Amino acid sequence: MKNILKSTVALLSVLVAFTSCNDASKSNSGALSSSAAEKVYVAPGEHDEFYAFISGGFSGQLSVYGLPSGRLFKVIPVFSQDAEKAYGYNEETKPMLNTSHGFVPWDDSHHPDISQTNGVIDGRWVFINGNNTPRIARIDLSTFETAEIIEVPNSAGNHSSSFVTENSEYVVAGTRFSVPIPQKDMPIKDYKGNFKGSLSFISIDPEHGHMDIKFQLIMPGFDYDLSHPGRGKSHGWFFFTTYNTEEASTLMEVNASQNDKDFIAAVNWKKIEEYVNNGGGTMMPTKYAHNIYDEATHTATSTMKKEVRVVNPLDVPGAVYFLPTPKSPHGCDVDPSGEYIVGNGKLSANLTVHSFTKMLDAIENNKVAGDAYGIPILNFEDVLAGVVEQPGLGPLHTEFDGKGNAYTTFFISSEVVKWKLGTWEVVDRQPCYYSVGHLMIPGGNSQKPFGKYVVAMNKITKDRYLPTGPEVTQSAQLYDISGEKMELLLDFPTVGEPHYAAGCPADLIKPRSKKLFKLEENKHPYATLNEADTKVVRDGNVVHIYMTTIRSHFAPDNIEGIKVGDKVYFHITNLEQDYDVPHGVSMIGANTSELLIMPGQTETFLWEPKEIGVWPFYCTDFCSALHQEMQGYVRVSPANANTPLKWSLGEDIE
Repeated sequence: MKNILKSTVALLSVLVAFTSCNDASKSNSGALSSSAAEKVYVAPGEHDEFYAFISGGFSGQLSVYGLPSGRLFKVIPVFSQDAEKAYGYNEETKPMLNTSHGFVPWDDSHHPDISQTNGVIDGRWVFINGNNTPRIARIDLSTFETAEIIEVPNSAGNHSSSFVTENSEYVVAGTRFSVPIPQKDMPIKDYKGNFKGSLSFISIDPEHGHMDIKFQLIMPGFDYDLSHPGRGKSHGWFFFTTYNTEEASTLMEVNASQNDKDFIAAVNWKKIEEYVNNGGGTMMPTKYAHNIYDEATHTATSTMKKEVRVVNPLDVPGAVYFLPTPKSPHGCDVDPSGEYIVGNGKLSANLTVHSFTKMLDAIENNKVAGDAYGIPILNFEDVLAGVVEQPGLGPLHTEFDGKGNAYTTFFISSEVVKWKLGTWEVVDRQPCYYSVGHLMIPGGNSQKPFGKYVVAMNKITKDRYLPTGPEVTQSAQLYDISGEKMELLLDFPTVGEPHYAAGCPADLIKPRSKKLFKLEENKHPYATLNEADTKVVRDGNVVHIYMTTIRSHFAPDNIEGIKVGDKVYFHITNLEQDYDVPHGVSMIGANTSELLIMPGQTETFLWEPKEIGVWPFYCTDFCSALHQEMQGYVRVSPANANTPLKWSLGEDIE
């Protein structure tokens, strides 16, 4: 009887709590309302509506999340080695991390952007920049793998990147740090007037996506922070925020904040493109790596380029102008119509919006306030569209919902603020936890935003999650923006420091997603397409093992005749032709990560045995009920032994 009474009391407590939750939702309690959980819930077996591609910051990678669930689906290795997928460890992908500085297996990845067609994101490729060793990467969204990386010469701190024009003609790479171009030994105190910035326009092949540096615009020695292309009426222009127009080189938080206004650099890339196509510009000797992964051979190659075309903006009159904008701007954002250019001045109390139409009028009527190193500076008032008065503290980045609204993050006041284009009135604000940097609306930097959600990426999380020592998880927050008021729905941890993100509907990508690699299309030079062709070949002290794997064995699974000091290459082909059946391979003593080989794919790792004995290898990816039995042995003899080279599967080696 006591147990029945306890159960009744417990049930009543639950009902009271549930009723309280329902009442709370009616009183607009935000993320604590019962409807918030319903809005982010994706039932088992169902798919998220959107993909979110979030930069990994100091991890050097790109992570893939579902929206609205906030579930992490994949970490795509880009600029850093990745032990899970053997990226940068296996022989096929090591060339992807080659640079003019040698093998550089790390970077600081910041700004992903998705390819576009006619101003609308098309879901084919996502581009992202390496900030530390200047690079731009292209990820193929049919495989979710890095397909190409191009190093950017004459650059340092490749921050104003990687943003794509509305027909994917170009992806840009703007330098953060100005440096001597070409590099030379000179006193740092002589920075002013001698250091230069570079804005690189990298062409994109419309069919295959292959990149090539079309030209580099050599600019005054400011810091170039962020950028966005014109769209619609402003297509053919690119806009870059600058700071440190003082050209300071020390104690930057003071000396680079002296001027009341810095600039947005407006670049007419169509005009420069025409100039270059007619032979304009100068070929400058330099050195930079261009790395391409070939899906047919499953192998990357690295080519060292030796020159790049540079353009002096003064040689193309009317191609570059400076728009004064409040000091220390960060984000440089263009609305879906292409009319409004938002300069997010971090040290300004207001949010300034420039007009493209007024800019063209000022250019046509020569409304110039002066120049900077020969580049015309337009009058601030002549290009001003409007001002959002005192919306918050520390504006960083603005995106658009396609319904006439803009959303801006404010770092100092830790909030997302919604305001109206044209009237400049603030209509809503929601707090972020805490110190929000960038935000993302899927398609929010295109002509067609999908204005359902905002993802805010926060720099500090303090008390939001379980503590994990001095380092706390990185974080993003999801807001519903489908109604008049924003609603905080979800906190979710992220990989690395989430600087920036790009998003698109899942339906753009899902139909093109590759399920497996067809064996008949495998052109890897060491591929073994059936077990009958497996073999072990010695060439001096180099041994090539042509191996296959299928549930649930390796062929061969026993190998003898390997000697101490040999260089042993395991070339392993996964014979599976069934979706979602990869196999892993790991060899004791191998100075590399495991291989994770997709169906129909071939990968290679190098093993250099240093001790005699019999050493096992095994499958590291659980693949069947007999996964534990999926193993083999390699016998290693002394360097001077006469042990013959033999291999077998299913029988003893004689």
